[in-house]
Amino acid sequence: MADLVYKTIGQLLEEQAEKYPDKEAVVYSDRDLRLTYKEFNEWSDQVAKALIALGIEKGDHIAVWTSNVPEWVALQFATGKMGAPLVTVNTNYRAAELEYLLKQSDSQTLVLIEQYKDHRYIDTLYEICPELKNSRPGELKSKRLPMLKNVILIGDSQYDGVYNWNDVIQLADQVSDEELEKRKASLHYNDVINLQYTSGTTGFPKGVMLTHFNIVNNGINIAECMKLTPEDRLCIPVPFFHCFGCVIGTMAIVSAGGTMVPIQEYNPVEVLKTVEKEKCTALHGVPTMFISELNLPNFDEFDLSSLRTGVMAGSNCPEELMKKVIHKMNMKDITICYGQTESSPVITQTRTDDPFELKVSTVGRALPNVEVKIIDPKTGEEVPPNTQGELCTRGYHVMKGYYNNPDATKEAIDEDGWLHTGDLATMDENGYVRITGRLKDMIIRGGENIYPREIEEFLYKNPKIYDVQIVGVPDEKYGEEVAAFIILKQGETATEEEIREFCEGKISKHKIPKYIFFVDKYPMTASGKIQKYKLKEQFTSKLVHK
Repeated sequence: MADLVYKTIGQLLEEQAEKYPDKEAVVYSDRDLRLTYKEFNEWSDQVAKALIALGIEKGDHIAVWTSNVPEWVALQFATGKMGAPLVTVNTNYRAAELEYLLKQSDSQTLVLIEQYKDHRYIDTLYEICPELKNSRPGELKSKRLPMLKNVILIGDSQYDGVYNWNDVIQLADQVSDEELEKRKASLHYNDVINLQYTSGTTGFPKGVMLTHFNIVNNGINIAECMKLTPEDRLCIPVPFFHCFGCVIGTMAIVSAGGTMVPIQEYNPVEVLKTVEKEKCTALHGVPTMFISELNLPNFDEFDLSSLRTGVMAGSNCPEELMKKVIHKMNMKDITICYGQTESSPVITQTRTDDPFELKVSTVGRALPNVEVKIIDPKTGEEVPPNTQGELCTRGYHVMKGYYNNPDATKEAIDEDGWLHTGDLATMDENGYVRITGRLKDMIIRGGENIYPREIEEFLYKNPKIYDVQIVGVPDEKYGEEVAAFIILKQGETATEEEIREFCEGKISKHKIPKYIFFVDKYPMTASGKIQKYKLKEQFTSKLVHK
């Protein structure tokens, strides 16, 4: 079992730069940007100095609203050297959500890109902060966002009231090496260095406070479960603003001294092209990403023989999909991670040498130095093996709490330090965990408890179904009924009756969906999680017509 490590994110990078100075640390294949560990470490130092030159103190919050651009990775390690917590901003956010996050997080600095897809970020910011147009850079006085002072734009354009990234970097020369070293020496491994806002699959996002200690150790443990080495090259198409990108991705591979190969904006063709060109040995993704890669019409044209491992996480991983990823994408050592932002994020993980059956049917065992128990949600008592209850966890990985929200923190973490996940699970005698649903997702039909995961797993076996989501919808007679939202494979057709016939005699009558809708896509968070509550809203507001 790995010992816990007591160091900051900055120290982790510096150690690796010393060990592997000439090894590639970061590669952006689409623009042939290649930085060794020595170069990447120097760049992170330069960015850290520039931020200090702007007057950003230890503990000041820096929000980052960008896709997976190279500057994001530099900021992650630079803030880990100069002690300003990084506040991650979802790329899908619009004006109201951005305003809420910047206000709730007390962010003093915002780093952003000009535009993402069809959304001009800079226009949204001017909408929230009209005062910016008449401000000098660094002197914003906003009515709606009183804490926000600095706005930094990544890109070549110049805007009123806004610093340009390249101009800010020039300021690094104003800060001496001694000054930076002094700042580094003032940091503690238990300082908060990351504010991750939960994806918002339910209600308002909460700011999860994660420390160096949380993130560094979680990254190390994940890497060990994957057996990552300095020779590994990890393709990271998942977003950096989410723990999947910036812990399971960047922290895990850096802790092993391997190479980060990020994808700036997810595109299945781009992912497979990059894996082939860079001979990536590992690939991360949420199930929907792997589904879209496997279903590319020219999938067989890509050489994926370099792949070995990776992580599938973010939502339920269907067994059938796992089998395809192992056999068709050569990812025989793929692992499944389970966790949540509040646990930095990984709680359990499968190991590369786990038997195939356990790899596809469980989310593995607790990470080293992590405790897991399953309790009866009503009594709080621990339940016997293989009995369903709520999964709770305790250890180094549990967040410091929700920012400026002590009530929600108390609700999530009990007096004994156990984080209550809100997820339903079973654990066998050997510690292998199966996630069976969410406390909130559970459908209660006429007193019968129905777990969506079970029905989803069954329907995935239908050869016409590309993806399926099960939700509970209101019903006068039974309280709730089962609704299935199905995406069919390209070129396939099916009727409601056909789907019901597929279920009859194979699953209990009360589990067979009463409502079946064929849809083209699901409402998603930017990190790839399906928003089931929105599917429910679609049903109840009759936006989905039978």
